[in-house]
Amino acid sequence: MDLVNSRSRQDLVSALEHLETRLLWLSSWMIHNANHIRPKRDGLKVGGHQASCASMTAIMAALYFYGLRPQDKVAVKPHAGPLLHAIHYLLGNQTLDHMQRFRGLGGVQSYPSRTKDTIPVDFSTGSVGLGVAVTAFSSLVQDYLIAHGRVREEDAGRMIALMGDAELDEGNIYECLIEGYKHDLRNCWWVVDYNRQSLDATTADRMFRRFDDIFETCGWRVVTLKYGKRQREAFKRPGGKTLEAWIDNCPNAEFAVLTYQGGAAWRARLLADIGDDRAAVELIDSFDDEGLARLMTNLGGHCIETLIDAFDAAQDDKPTLFIAYTVKGHSLPLAGHKDNHSGMMNPAQMDQFRTGLRIAEGEEWTPWGGLTDNIAADLKAFVETSPIARGRVEPHVPAGAIPRLPAPAGAEQSTQAAFGRILLDLAKSGEELADRIVTTAPDVTQTTNLGAFVNQRGLFRRSELADVFQAASIPSTQKWSQHAAGQHIELGIAENNFFLLLTSLGLAAPHFGTRLLPVGTVYDPFIARGLDALNYGCYSDARFLLVGTPSGLTLAAEGGAHQSINTPLIGMGQPNLTYFEPAYADEVAAMMRWAFEHMQSPNGGSAYLRLTTRSIPQVERADDAWEADALKGGYWLRKPTQGAEAAIVFTGAVAPEALLAWEQLADDLPGLGLLNVTSPDLLHRGWSAQRAARWNGSEPMPCHAQMLLSHLAPGAGLVTVLDGSPGALSWLGGVAGMRVSPLGTDRFGQTGDLPDLHRAYRLDSEAIIDAAAELFLGH
Repeated sequence: MDLVNSRSRQDLVSALEHLETRLLWLSSWMIHNANHIRPKRDGLKVGGHQASCASMTAIMAALYFYGLRPQDKVAVKPHAGPLLHAIHYLLGNQTLDHMQRFRGLGGVQSYPSRTKDTIPVDFSTGSVGLGVAVTAFSSLVQDYLIAHGRVREEDAGRMIALMGDAELDEGNIYECLIEGYKHDLRNCWWVVDYNRQSLDATTADRMFRRFDDIFETCGWRVVTLKYGKRQREAFKRPGGKTLEAWIDNCPNAEFAVLTYQGGAAWRARLLADIGDDRAAVELIDSFDDEGLARLMTNLGGHCIETLIDAFDAAQDDKPTLFIAYTVKGHSLPLAGHKDNHSGMMNPAQMDQFRTGLRIAEGEEWTPWGGLTDNIAADLKAFVETSPIARGRVEPHVPAGAIPRLPAPAGAEQSTQAAFGRILLDLAKSGEELADRIVTTAPDVTQTTNLGAFVNQRGLFRRSELADVFQAASIPSTQKWSQHAAGQHIELGIAENNFFLLLTSLGLAAPHFGTRLLPVGTVYDPFIARGLDALNYGCYSDARFLLVGTPSGLTLAAEGGAHQSINTPLIGMGQPNLTYFEPAYADEVAAMMRWAFEHMQSPNGGSAYLRLTTRSIPQVERADDAWEADALKGGYWLRKPTQGAEAAIVFTGAVAPEALLAWEQLADDLPGLGLLNVTSPDLLHRGWSAQRAARWNGSEPMPCHAQMLLSHLAPGAGLVTVLDGSPGALSWLGGVAGMRVSPLGTDRFGQTGDLPDLHRAYRLDSEAIIDAAAELFLGH
């Protein structure tokens, strides 16, 4: 940004200060309206964060109407969400109706949401800290796209996070810093609203210097904006150095108390502490109480000139942390009070605020209320010609064709090996699909069967790095050259980083106008380590294929810490994620094709495959008739006779045990069926939707679970079995009122070989036969 001449700069600062006041008023009024004016039918507090908005108004006014370019993207501090809507209200992108329904059904969301809000939202930020870290990974994705010729270097934008200082307590931020350093992060700004107040307490005094050390060690430039222009000018006067030293040494809690108490308290405390310095006393006495309070709270984060100077000085691609000192609740009667996080102005205070801004009653929602016609016209023109007003609309990216993926050949295979082979075949092919796949894993690339794909396509790195083992002719299965054309992004062992990278890759289409098909692998039990970030990615409607492998007791000798139990329930319960658990290699191929199509569908989402390293005999298929049902959630591997009294229902790696039990019981239970549930998630979702039709006005249609179970007699018995929580299948009895004997793992496992563990945890064929006997014979 080129600085304008002094007269134009003065006008610029004046306009931004007016906009700061507009944003403070509109955000405060929106929250006030929801809590004090709009009728409450449930009697509960609506909430909102007036004080958290107030500490960010100058920062967001300066950034959005001066510092931001059309290609830049911003993750807004969650509690400052109302400010973002106020900005778009001034830009004409937000409606009065939505503002009036803040935190109401169909209105402005509590926190910025890509999927629920109607204004442009680059990043959802409801989960504290994740909206910060995701900007670093989005910058990495942008570099990937530039290196692959899908985004022009000159179109590169900055990925910007606005955060509260309490978010710096979040561990995922520091995991992200380390990964960013490895990948030579650039084009990233993080702006800290350093108000030194969290929800429960005032933050520790000694931390701000540590943040400098931490970020600078990781390659960041740190810019501290502690003093505003008014303070810096005062420091130049006689006694100013004494005043500056006092401010530097004032504990955070003391500063907050004095801010809340006001000018008289500031004066008394300053005179008590530095009254022996005659020049300092004269400096203090040159201000009345109101002026002294304004001076003492004129911190860098509230000074428009300080902010725009800082933005102007950081116009390269070096990642930059701006630590902007602020006062929580600045310019409001809540300023500095330790309870102001969820506190808000009462009606009398709000009325006084409105009167001070010369806003007439009934004109509270008027964008330029209280201003003269000339000032209002100038501000309106300023906003309409600001760079953000020319912001790009998120593009629609058409879906690419997905070819049929051949199933790997082999009499015995594991689903994990089949997955790796399918990716390898794709990597060797000339299919466009292969060029759009990008893989990642948290340091488990080899052990989740991604290695062969990486051998073919390489590791992504902006600057080429030779494989020194290969150069030294040392034999290795890994031939992982690192170069700009690579299609695998290597990560360390930090599952939060893994899911945030998948999120960023999965938002490439709306963010950058080019679609990627991300595939991420992780040990299945460790999905739980990054569950918050997985939920964040799904909430943001990012599109990716998650592969959890190996899974369950089939990890055997690895023991209970590695044997996943509840991940099927996670897959079933997570919105915007469809969970499959194939048993056979051809099912893996069909599900991967389905996933790649689903990831591109307007009404689609992400997919999760739960795989295993257990190699099992493959079934011979007479035709492809099974496939359509498998992709709906299940199919009859051995179809029952109509009206049969029993069926064995299995999912995934226990297929051999289920098949053996079926063979041994078939003579005793005529017409016995063997049902392969490939997706407990899809079956349950269809059943829930069918039942919901009763009250949402749509016509009830039979769900796939009903269609499958309709072959059995009413009241038939089901033995359900999977290498995971039995609850993932036991609900099937409720579909048609059938009796169920559920088998699965509901305890932490231990080490052992698979036969021993299957026997110990009742997953072998004998356990299935015993369960059937108990169900039908009562013993």
